[in-house]
Amino acid sequence: MASFRAFWNSPVGPKTTHFWGPVANWGFVAAGLADINKPPELISGNMTGAMCIYSALFMRFAWMVQPRNYLLLACHVSNETVQLYQLSRWAKGQGKQTEHPMAIKYNA
Repeated sequence: MASFRAFWNSPVGPKTTHFWGPVANWGFVAAGLADINKPPELISGNMTGAMCIYSALFMRFAWMVQPRNYLLLACHVSNETVQLYQLSRWAKGQGKQTEHPMAIKYNA
């Protein structure tokens, strides 16, 4: 019971925005994951790019704010991963990317 009370009253506990902000932001990750099976033609390159920038900025914020907000950091790292994947699907759908950007070509 003491550990629950410590969590409840902590500076990043459920009585603070340090807790509820990241919880709400997991919706972006869930939405991105739900869109993975949709056709690339339905992906907005502008919105996906904006989400990538947004998550990159908030990853830095989560790291720099005191106390460090690891829940927010994890949320935005996850969202950045999902959005970059979606951006690569959009680029392939637009014909702007033909293979994975990290692919290594071997000459046989």
